[in-house]
Amino acid sequence: MELSIELPEGIRRTGPAEAQRIGEITAEAFRDDPFNLWLFRNFAGIRALFLLQAKRVYGPRGFCYSAGDDGACMWMMPGGDNAFRTGDYLRFAANTLFASGPGAIGRGLKTGQAMEARHPDFPHAYLFSIGVRQRARGTGLGRRLITPVLDACDRTQTRAYLENSNPANAGFYASCGFAVLGEPIHPTPDSPPLQPMIREPR
Repeated sequence: MELSIELPEGIRRTGPAEAQRIGEITAEAFRDDPFNLWLFRNFAGIRALFLLQAKRVYGPRGFCYSAGDDGACMWMMPGGDNAFRTGDYLRFAANTLFASGPGAIGRGLKTGQAMEARHPDFPHAYLFSIGVRQRARGTGLGRRLITPVLDACDRTQTRAYLENSNPANAGFYASCGFAVLGEPIHPTPDSPPLQPMIREPR
C-alpha cells in the first residue's frame, strides 16, 4: 500500500546516506527513556541500537525524514519489512556486548520477540521512533513531525501503530489520535511497560 506523504516546509525526507544523523537525533531523544534504559542500562547501548536501526532497516527500507538537526522520524510503511537480517543480529550482539554487556543482549532479544508477537498483522504505518533534540522541545516540532504521515493515513484510511516506551509521552500520542491496544508488553517481569498503541484513520 502506497502512502502519498506531503512533508511541509522545513521537513525533508532523508535517505540511507543520512542514516547516521537520523540515528543520532532519535537516540539523543531516547537518552532518558525508561524502557531503553532498563534494556541497555546506559546511553551507549541506546545509541548503538538506534544507529543500527537507522542504517540497516529504516534508512534503506523505511521512510525517514528530519527537521534539520532538531528532530527526526523513522517509519515503516504498510507492507514494509523491518526485520533484522542475520548480519544485523550479529551487529546488534557485538555492539550491545561492547556498550552494555551480555545481559543487554538477552534483554534485547526477549524484547524483540515480545514486540513481534504483539505486532499487528493488518496493514498499518509503523512508527519506530520520533525524536526531538532537547533544545527544540516545547516548540511543537514533535507534532509537526508526526502529522504528515498521520494525514496520509487519513487520506488512505490506513491505521498507524507504535509501541510507547515512555508513559510521559502517552498524552502526546493520545492527542494525535492513538489509543492503547491491549496490555503493556513486559519482555521480563521486571521490565518497564512497553505500551502498544493504535490509531484509527479519521
